[in-house]
Amino acid sequence: MRKSQPFVAILAILSTQSSAFSPGPRSLACSRASAAKSCLHAAEPQGGGGLPEIPFVTKTIDSDRSNDLMIGEDAGTFNINNEEWGKLGELGWFTFSAAVGTIMTAVIVLWVYHPTGYSDDFIYALENIAGGNPHIVTLIFGIFFPLVHSGLASLRPFGEKIVGARMWRVIFAFPSLCLAYSWIAYFIAHAHDGIEYYDLSHNPTAHAIAWTINFLSFFFLYPSVFNLKEVAAVEKPTLHLWETGMIRITRHPQFVGQSMWSAAHLAMVGTSFTALTMALLVGHHTFACWNGDRRYYAEHGENFLKVKERTSIIPFQAIIEGRQVLPDDYYKELVRGPYLVIAIGTLGAYFAHPYMQAGAALAKNAGLYPGGILDGLFS
Repeated sequence: MRKSQPFVAILAILSTQSSAFSPGPRSLACSRASAAKSCLHAAEPQGGGGLPEIPFVTKTIDSDRSNDLMIGEDAGTFNINNEEWGKLGELGWFTFSAAVGTIMTAVIVLWVYHPTGYSDDFIYALENIAGGNPHIVTLIFGIFFPLVHSGLASLRPFGEKIVGARMWRVIFAFPSLCLAYSWIAYFIAHAHDGIEYYDLSHNPTAHAIAWTINFLSFFFLYPSVFNLKEVAAVEKPTLHLWETGMIRITRHPQFVGQSMWSAAHLAMVGTSFTALTMALLVGHHTFACWNGDRRYYAEHGENFLKVKERTSIIPFQAIIEGRQVLPDDYYKELVRGPYLVIAIGTLGAYFAHPYMQAGAALAKNAGLYPGGILDGLFS
């Protein structure tokens, strides 16, 4: 079967102007009294030079926020005319491209590529500990990855005081990307290991249902993933408090998305290895619900509690209970540029699955190249 990435959110890692897919200052500047009217023209175009504005795609159309608290930000807003390439070192897309290229090159050289990286050494060590049992290897991943990923996220307030917000984002992102790559590759290579209870990967009906659920799951990304320049640490990373978009449906969309993704893949490949891996992924995101609420309360205090009261972890619960009222034009919060990018990216990832599978097989069969490029520093 084709398998997609379980950690797409992680790839979304690391100020004076509004960043693409990020909330502009107008999101909070518009008062409650004027929220029923469009704040779309509150910010004048800064750098786009008259690029075409396509409603919903290249320029956000605001929804009616008259019933909102107006203490959280509007998710996924975007105006192409507020964007510019800029020069290297400025807060533009040229610097963003350089930053992403740099960290991805570092991940490939220091981790992915066996002759120079250490991913093969890491997997070899785990398999030795596990006695070659893939279930134990994925269990170790399921314990170690959350400790590193959630642990570094929790240490953010302390780390930023020492090295700054941008450097801490890099410190957080690098090991998360490395471990995510290794777990993804290991899962793809071993998904059919263990006891096989069923295999519906060649059933067209099951495949269509699983594909649909999997596709929809990627729309349940946390809105901060859209802040690409913060993800790449070009702009100062901020712990945003969101109030619109998917947050109205569920306060922790990535928990919901991961649960959907895991259920769809387990429905296709019913092996003990896949079941354990899916349980570990959902377990991590379940913990992240609690840890996320804790971090948001520490950062935003009473404002977070007010947003929490109007939202829920279980999808649609707050809406059913009347604590959250969707605006009549709620669709405007979902028909936005970032979601178009997600749709295109998800389709692209699906058609790239054969290459992912080939890459995972290559990593598995390439064997161990002991050591890596940094060995000379410790010899």
